[in-house]
Amino acid sequence: MSLRERFEAAQATWINRAVAAGILVFLVLAPPLHIVSDFNLSQVGIRSLWLGIAAASVVFLARYGGMVSLGQAAIYGVAGFTYADLVVKAGWSQWPAIVAGIATAVLVGLAVGFAASRTSGVYFLVLTLAVGVIAFYFYLQVEQLSGQTGLHLDRAPALVGGDTISHSTRLYYAALIVSAAVFVFIRYIVRTPFGLAMQGIRDEPLRAASLGYNVPLHRTLAFGVGALIASLAGILSVFFNLQISPSSIDINQTIIVLAIAVVGGLGHLEGAWIGALVYSLLAEYTQPWATHLPHFLQKPLGSERYPTWLGLVFLVVVLVSPGGIMGIWHSTIDRIGRGLGGRGSRPDLLTGREAAVER
Repeated sequence: MSLRERFEAAQATWINRAVAAGILVFLVLAPPLHIVSDFNLSQVGIRSLWLGIAAASVVFLARYGGMVSLGQAAIYGVAGFTYADLVVKAGWSQWPAIVAGIATAVLVGLAVGFAASRTSGVYFLVLTLAVGVIAFYFYLQVEQLSGQTGLHLDRAPALVGGDTISHSTRLYYAALIVSAAVFVFIRYIVRTPFGLAMQGIRDEPLRAASLGYNVPLHRTLAFGVGALIASLAGILSVFFNLQISPSSIDINQTIIVLAIAVVGGLGHLEGAWIGALVYSLLAEYTQPWATHLPHFLQKPLGSERYPTWLGLVFLVVVLVSPGGIMGIWHSTIDRIGRGLGGRGSRPDLLTGREAAVER
């Protein structure tokens, strides 16, 4: 790498770090300084954080394991239902029920990973989608576990604010801390020998197997890690809504979690939270935006039609950048770093970043 290339790379890194630090300061100081309203803090902020964790489990498996899973919504549903069922029906205290919910989701994730690790491509997609459908109908039909209208909690743990609907600040900070922990955990694990082996298996599974790596075992364990991450989102979603029902994990939610990951950028971990923020804004502000549309468009694109808006954003982002919103951001930073140096570029189809090419 030439001196100029090193300078450009360092410049892009510092810009990214400065922006990330600014965003983190904003997120920490938003509640005490009342930078945003309580409504936005709860309905946009908290929702973006827990949905971002769910999408991060998708990004983790896709980016570092080469496995695009459609079963993450089902897995975080298992954690949420187990936790809520133990509290509401079995009378467990909050924290043992939370641990049990997470453990159950991880076991289910390992079981799914064991079956799915021997497949690839469209077969992997179909198998994980089947898991999502099975989980939805299981909780829909087994009312002993899900109730006729779902499970409703009176309060969340006192540590996250108890009545999280009326008092959301503690839950916001809890979701922020968990999101930061998930981000750091994923960045750490992909640099461990296990994470490096997983990435090698993603790129060359046959060569990895010939070198002695147990490919199915690594993929199964990776799916278990993804299930652990998704289970945290499931617990936070119950804290946020104080209820969970089969509709919380239906096929629409499965598609939404995947779309969030793709819109943010499957090649960038931080894109999970960016995509979740876009979705949350669309979910809350579609109706005001729709009032300014022509009358014939207000019915198909108004009020509760925010999934349609998400689909439109999905199409636009994918057409503009295969790497999602974060791909657009990194491409812009790379162009700024190159300036007018007379160098061309070509897009990377996974990350959306542009690799410099000498003309």
